[in-house]
Amino acid sequence: MTLLAVRDLHVSFNTPDGTLHAVRGLSFSLDPGKTLGIVGESGSGKSVSVLTIMGLTRGARIRGKALFDDVDLLLASDETMRQIRGKRIGMIFQDPLSSLHPYYKIGWQIEEMIRAHDPEASKASAHRRAIDLLKLVGIPHAERRVDDYPHQFSGGMRQRAMIAMAMALNPALLIADEPTTALDVTVQAQVLRVMADLQREFGTAIIMITHDLGVVADIADQVVVMYAGAVMETAERRELFYRNHHPYTQGLLASLPKAGGRGRLTPIQGQPPSLVRLPRGCPFHPRCPHAFDRCREETPPLRPLPARPDHSSACWLPATSDERVDEPVSHVEREAG
Repeated sequence: MTLLAVRDLHVSFNTPDGTLHAVRGLSFSLDPGKTLGIVGESGSGKSVSVLTIMGLTRGARIRGKALFDDVDLLLASDETMRQIRGKRIGMIFQDPLSSLHPYYKIGWQIEEMIRAHDPEASKASAHRRAIDLLKLVGIPHAERRVDDYPHQFSGGMRQRAMIAMAMALNPALLIADEPTTALDVTVQAQVLRVMADLQREFGTAIIMITHDLGVVADIADQVVVMYAGAVMETAERRELFYRNHHPYTQGLLASLPKAGGRGRLTPIQGQPPSLVRLPRGCPFHPRCPHAFDRCREETPPLRPLPARPDHSSACWLPATSDERVDEPVSHVEREAG
């Protein structure tokens, strides 16, 4: 049974320079208890996609569908979204310090969210629930720290407090927008472990937004790779890591540090294109070492690979890598990218 089905989502904004096409045709499905990883460079449309699903992109031009338990979130009223946000869908933002109010205690903010969605909850029961949640996410001395202010928590503890708040009402879906970006690797591992433990305990579905494929390798079941607002490739995690097809996915994987720290990183040449003035054809062709004439003229659709119906790629290249030819990426194309 599908919990969330996003179909052909388009999001654009009017700017002084023209229309900015932030998301172009995003589609995916997510089942209960599963984790979807959405990866890509900064500006690829990852965060805008989930913020739109949550009804948080004011002023945007939106079309498509986002069916959550048969409710189209893109057409839902403000009142319906207030009932869904927090209670049915929890969200962890990238910067917990700006997401938590600096003037209110951590416990009070969790309690307020609980009581906003559960009018029958007393102040005392909400306070006890806040302490239990902080214990659940690994905050030491939770009975005392519940009365601390956000500035008294470390970065990792603030992120755990955000997870506690997001999980307070056992939502069916948890959206995590780059929750580990500003954390060191040890704290990052702890935060991911907390999310995995909560998922096992409550059967929560997770959407993990990240540019870090290492995070995806740890927790995702399905992966969507985005570039310039569009999906370049989507597949099951292991399939994507070991039988990837799109040159952009391969570039992201090649830029990861090697085991043991040996060898130089291999960056993707050039820069992502302007979302106001996208290049003709495949948006990745100015940076692609395999691009040929058709890539520069026609935009490839996202389509299943031969004999791999659950693995789709938006690329004109053959399905097997040994049939590809490397082409030099010109200086002009790099600058255009």
